[in-house]
Amino acid sequence: MSEAVSVLDGRVAEGAVTVRDLGPAGMITLRGDLEDAALQAVCQELTGAAFPERRAITGGEHGRIGWMSPDEVLLIMAPEAVADALSRIGTALGGAHHLAVDVSDMRAVIALEGAGARDVLAKVAPVDLRPESLGPGELRRTRLGQVAAAFWIEAEGAITVVCFRSVADYVFALLARSAADPAVGFLDPAG
Repeated sequence: MSEAVSVLDGRVAEGAVTVRDLGPAGMITLRGDLEDAALQAVCQELTGAAFPERRAITGGEHGRIGWMSPDEVLLIMAPEAVADALSRIGTALGGAHHLAVDVSDMRAVIALEGAGARDVLAKVAPVDLRPESLGPGELRRTRLGQVAAAFWIEAEGAITVVCFRSVADYVFALLARSAADPAVGFLDPAG
């Protein structure tokens, strides 16, 4: 197996908000009955995170669990943990209808860091980014410019974006351009 690498090669764009490639991450798309106790238990065991509510992401000692749709979660962990995690999922879910796929090589992870991070996204995503509408721990699947992506608020001034690897250059450039001057006057009308 080859070593995991990032398509963005550690790229960083410094502006009013910093846009940073977070490098390779292990990711598993798990589809199945999200109400199933065995599915929830194996996800929690693998990540150390609580099982998320609808449109949420939770973090634990070994990774994260993101709610992606009514029958799908995204497990995020160290790349070297994915093969074992897939095996453990298969064992735990046995004959239950499910699909678990390593999507690590399909995705890129980008961070927005700085006080204007919400404004950077507000210019490129059709999402209400006001703090009262989208708080820390909430995950959104949406579009950034012309492509599909997901993001969550880690904390004020810290947002993580996940997109397809094939469009990572486009997303990085779009966010870097937006971050050069993040002010839009919507989220901070006094600013």
